[in-house]
Amino acid sequence: MKIEFRAPGFLLLLLVVVLLLQIRSMVSTTPINCTDTTRLCTSFLAFKPKANQTLAVIKSMFDVLPGDVTVEGSDGGRGHVFVRKNCSCAEGIKQYVTNTTFTVRSGQGLVYDLVAGAYDGLAMLPNTSRVARYGAVVSLRLFCGCSSGLWNYLMSYVLEDGDTVESLASRFGVSMDSIERVNGIENPDNVTAGSLYYIPLDSVPGNPYPLKADVPHSTPAPAPSIGDLAENQVNHKAHAPYIWIVGSLGLVLALIVISIVIYVSLRSSRCFNKARRGHPKDSESQKSSLGTDVFEMEKPVVFTYEDIFSSTDGFSDSNVLGNGTYGSVYYGLLRDQEVAIKRMTATKTKEFMAEMKVLCKVHHTNLVELIGYAATDDELFLIYEYAQKGSLRSHLHDPQSKGHTSLSWIMRVQIALDAARGLEYIHEHTKTHYVHRDIKTSNILLDSTFRAKISDFGLAKLIGKPTDGESTTTKVVGTFGYLAPEYLSDGRATAKSDVYAFGVVLFEIISGKEATIRTEGLKNPERRSLVSIMLAALKNCPDSLSMSSMKDYIDPNMMDLYPHDCLFKMAVLAKSCVEDDPMLRPDMKQVVISLSQILLSSVEWEATLAGTSQVFSGLVQGR
Repeated sequence: MKIEFRAPGFLLLLLVVVLLLQIRSMVSTTPINCTDTTRLCTSFLAFKPKANQTLAVIKSMFDVLPGDVTVEGSDGGRGHVFVRKNCSCAEGIKQYVTNTTFTVRSGQGLVYDLVAGAYDGLAMLPNTSRVARYGAVVSLRLFCGCSSGLWNYLMSYVLEDGDTVESLASRFGVSMDSIERVNGIENPDNVTAGSLYYIPLDSVPGNPYPLKADVPHSTPAPAPSIGDLAENQVNHKAHAPYIWIVGSLGLVLALIVISIVIYVSLRSSRCFNKARRGHPKDSESQKSSLGTDVFEMEKPVVFTYEDIFSSTDGFSDSNVLGNGTYGSVYYGLLRDQEVAIKRMTATKTKEFMAEMKVLCKVHHTNLVELIGYAATDDELFLIYEYAQKGSLRSHLHDPQSKGHTSLSWIMRVQIALDAARGLEYIHEHTKTHYVHRDIKTSNILLDSTFRAKISDFGLAKLIGKPTDGESTTTKVVGTFGYLAPEYLSDGRATAKSDVYAFGVVLFEIISGKEATIRTEGLKNPERRSLVSIMLAALKNCPDSLSMSSMKDYIDPNMMDLYPHDCLFKMAVLAKSCVEDDPMLRPDMKQVVISLSQILLSSVEWEATLAGTSQVFSGLVQGR
């Protein structure tokens, strides 16, 4: 009998412990309620990276740029990094949140557990018990806050063991009273580890992230270097004389400096080798004609004509990927890497140099990457990363005839968001801002996982700072159907010109139709712009419940498998992008925020299908 009572007693005790742990892990994060859904602010999230979470991983987890990540203390401090994110009042839940995506890197466990483990209390976890699928992309929300005006920023911070209101106040240079007021804390001794609190800030927290080291100072490197080995030896022999330690570190530093000098020398010699076509004089002629000194950062790799010729099977017709205004694009296998090679005549030096200047300075996951170039007396070649799925255009307009299946609604929204992020980057986040001037579906390329990259920067123009009006008068170039009214009338190229073209792309994504449509008439067939057709349809469509007038203009390839409210929101966003007055158009930052919210709502809609629909894809289709 004793055994019978002890076993249940032990199980009961175990159950209590488990419940307590569950309660602690669920100690909840209370979102900040809001009412103004147009409110947008800058917020920060305090995040403690794990050993394998490098800057690249942090950027991916939070969908931010390197400049948005700062580190605590000059030497990494307690190991926290601070991530800057736009925070907004989410429609529907009326709470402050910011959107991001999480890529599943492990095929084991539940999505819920993976997300909870990755973000440590910062994420509003998806209500799902789905098993994680490697490579799937989870759209989710992170807790953030907008200040009421007493402070400049609010920072989301998950309390750790040993943290108190007093220690936080001292650590971040704020008053205890302000922390208590923001979080509604009545008793400062009654705070719980694992819960999320908001820290009011008057200035940006932390110091610039140490970009030369891909991990925070407090995070161990994934592989030991010479310096690490030396440091380990010091740790294991703490009793060694001080002079020996200093001498060892000096030797290590000297070796590192010598290694860097050798590496830079080798890299420079490779980058400055000039392309040749069998004539020794070509090197000098190319050096003077291309002006290699115009590039302000690391030069692209220079290939020989023979490299290009052999990689494309002698420019075989079977290797042609497409033909454009400025040349043909070929598929190539160059040094065991798949590439796309643009072949141009030497008369197109201006366009060639434009792409080189932009893509040598600008690097972003949603911009096609320039690998290198080659040049001869007669021809110029640009070598890019290869986009396995081709252009967005080929997937929207009669995709079956090109051997493609139709894009699902989720894939369309994700592609639009990717392209918007690429445009936002060149408009706002580069050292010198650019306007693309030729945004269209054929210049949005898709990689093997259907992630979008903007290409073809041959028409890109430098634009001034916002105080200069961000405009430059130039010859009108681009593709009809995508050209903004003010650009057509007076040649003013602005960031808002790109926004107009992007609005046309959104209408194409919704309708599956070309930017200009030929109307079939008995006598005088003419071409109408897709913009005019879609705007006319939207006039009779006041909300998502009255979309009958738009039904004929929604891509039938989607087979009515899309959330009507999300499609309507994208149509309204496209409409705002193509306003005649450029001042009324949103900037790309606002477009990115809107598309992020549409994607999140679309994923939630897809989740309600519970796997019963042919569009159900686990999380986000096409990953």
